[in-house]
Amino acid sequence: MTGNEQRKELESQIWKIANDVRGAVDGWDFKQFVLGTLFYRFVSENFARYIEADDESIKYARLSDDIITPEIKDDAIKTKGYFIYPSQMFVNVAKAANTNESLNTDLAQIFAAIESSASGYPSEQDIKGLFADFDTTSNRLGNTVKEKNSRLADVLKGVSGLNLGEFQDNQIDLFGDAYEFLIKNYAANAGKSGGEFFTPPHVSKLIAQLAVHKQTTVNKIYDPAAGSGSLLLQARKHVDEHTIQDGYFGQEINHTTYNLARMNMFLHNINYDKFNIQLGNTLINPHFGDDKPFDAIVSNPPYSVKWIGADDPTLINDERFAPAGVLAPKSKADFAFVLHALSYLSAKGRAALVCFPGIFYRGGAEQKIRKYLVDNNYVESVISLAPNLFYGTTIAVTILVLAKNKADTVVQFIDASGEEFFEKKTNNNVMYDDHIARIMEMFDSKANVDHVAAAVPFEKIARNDYNLSVSAYVEPKDTRDVVDITKLNAELETTVAKIDRLRADIDAIVAEIEA
Repeated sequence: MTGNEQRKELESQIWKIANDVRGAVDGWDFKQFVLGTLFYRFVSENFARYIEADDESIKYARLSDDIITPEIKDDAIKTKGYFIYPSQMFVNVAKAANTNESLNTDLAQIFAAIESSASGYPSEQDIKGLFADFDTTSNRLGNTVKEKNSRLADVLKGVSGLNLGEFQDNQIDLFGDAYEFLIKNYAANAGKSGGEFFTPPHVSKLIAQLAVHKQTTVNKIYDPAAGSGSLLLQARKHVDEHTIQDGYFGQEINHTTYNLARMNMFLHNINYDKFNIQLGNTLINPHFGDDKPFDAIVSNPPYSVKWIGADDPTLINDERFAPAGVLAPKSKADFAFVLHALSYLSAKGRAALVCFPGIFYRGGAEQKIRKYLVDNNYVESVISLAPNLFYGTTIAVTILVLAKNKADTVVQFIDASGEEFFEKKTNNNVMYDDHIARIMEMFDSKANVDHVAAAVPFEKIARNDYNLSVSAYVEPKDTRDVVDITKLNAELETTVAKIDRLRADIDAIVAEIEA
């Protein structure tokens, strides 16, 4: 079976489970139980594979908990970051789920045990709270213990029945793909609330390619508004395994989404010592100051979100914002994220950020920040995309590409909103690989292309009040029909003559009737 065939079969199976099992529970609320169960199965099977070490005579899930020595447990936690006893394995719990009258409390104890197994180890912060959103006592599962257990058993049985096969036999990252498929579909069906934390794969792919373009090695990759980690993981898919040397870093303000991002790392076989996802407000309490600079930064920060801004007088002296001499408006934090990313960017690296279009032409503080970026030659490219690419919004967003190692003072503008750069779909427009390749080819060449791309010198941008809107420099193609005035006048004369004759004929008929 090919990779695409495996993926389609998996997606069909998993979406059927998600819909059949949830019953009257809202899909967006129910996602945590499906995603959490999928994650529970993954960590169980992944851990068993580590213990068994390809020895077919060992079946970890069938062993007794009594044979686990402190040395075995200690060594496993140091390597995998957590520990699961045989009796706690997903396959054993799922097998007895329908008859287990204490299923919900047993699951809660197992999840707590997995998390606490990392206490005192380097992996503690990466494991802590991973199952926090999988509330097995939630009334969303039912009003009685029996109802809760019944629904939990259905979820366990459904995920147990997924044909994920053996890790080594799969053509695709089945667990990771299943997880991303669920997140994507829940986001699409939840509208704005889902789109807030998930960047569509095709947009993620473009952003990742822009950030790592022509970098043979990347020390670390970072997302200051990590969401579910989709942008970081797309970068991993795009480059060779060892290109990103020191791992994946991200910060996320939403607790539920923070847990999803960490789960997503594990599901894509990124071990705890190769990622660092932190919870918190990037603009006010940034992490990773000691880990910067980063060779690649990718992000889709929230559009025009409010922040404390000038109400905190210390921020103007913050090393991230001080060089611009002004803070982003309190009602629109977009440029605060941009300046934060720039501050964390290495001298050889590149940042690719999804931005709300308004920040590229508005006046006031945003204009002053644009002036700072252009005057210091940090803006490499501004790329406008087609509308309706994201879940929950039809906005035609813009990608801002920053770099500190430009060889010239030219800014590239690309209008990728034309129909040659996307395909119209029922719910959302989609960019395919050939569309992305076309954008990347223009980004690489920096060539002028009529009605699509323009390389604009610094002086022209300065004279234009530092407007960075693509439409200010790339003239759209005139799609209006060309009118031949001479031919039109001749047709009008003929038409007028016909009308005059018709009127004369009508007058004659009326006169004859009245006579």
